[in-house]
Amino acid sequence: MDADGRDRGIMPAYRNTTPSGESFSLRRGLAGRLALGVVLSVFLITATGAAGHAAMSTNESGNRVVVLSYNIRHGEGIDGRIDLARIALVIKSVSPDLVSLQEVDARTKRSNGVDQAKELARLTGMRAVFGPSMYFEGGKYGNAVLTKLTVKKASIIRLPGEPRSALCVMVEMPGAKGEMASFAMIATHLDVEAKPRNESPPLISKLLAFNMNAPAILAGDMNDVPESPTILALGRIWGNATSRKGLFTFPSDDPVRQIDYVMCRPSNRWKVVGSRVLNVTVASDHRPIMAVLEWLPVPGAN
Repeated sequence: MDADGRDRGIMPAYRNTTPSGESFSLRRGLAGRLALGVVLSVFLITATGAAGHAAMSTNESGNRVVVLSYNIRHGEGIDGRIDLARIALVIKSVSPDLVSLQEVDARTKRSNGVDQAKELARLTGMRAVFGPSMYFEGGKYGNAVLTKLTVKKASIIRLPGEPRSALCVMVEMPGAKGEMASFAMIATHLDVEAKPRNESPPLISKLLAFNMNAPAILAGDMNDVPESPTILALGRIWGNATSRKGLFTFPSDDPVRQIDYVMCRPSNRWKVVGSRVLNVTVASDHRPIMAVLEWLPVPGAN
């Protein structure tokens, strides 16, 4: 769904926050526009307690990750209450390594000036990277990634639509070997209109054009059903880890369709250990969807 505002300017700043309350902003000099492929280095990472949880969801090889995608509707449930504490409880209930969040507010009027990515980092004990898509009600609005893993760097690109964007975060997996030691997590929220939504898949893929065979995960609200042109286009490059029948995510109180996904590439190197939709009906208008993924070694490699 769209934000309910008219102030549609693209954000000039990117911010990373940690549960300890530290934050930083990096401003680019491109006249208020997010530049395609601008790389922003993360340099304040002291997330207390985050590293201690990593082993809970990884296997002995360190190549297994639990991924959750959740459109939180700025924390507002279908009961009309904004309650980040219950969003945090949902997240913590599955102990994910990586979380893609959509419709995240940062100091907006409707969210009472709360920096939601920072607050969710504090409540979950995870690291947070916020990727703004637009100005909204005196603050910012966009996507975020929460993670227990070490954040190395991040980039953000503009996508067609409301405005929309994709946030790419490079993370390191403790104990992982080889290619999985560093990989990409992309969080996005595609447009509700068909034309800009269908134009988005190739732009997202360009985030990783430097190495098409490197491990990467894409998770978010794609605003379209599995048999749609958008999802079929993504499926030509990304393996759909949430392709099982009946994984309906919207609307949360009586879901009748799937519009939220976890995807991975290259698809022949990932094993989908499991996937499911969490039975959460009130905290947002979407239900969260999760997948457990395992990165496979090259056949025949020692």
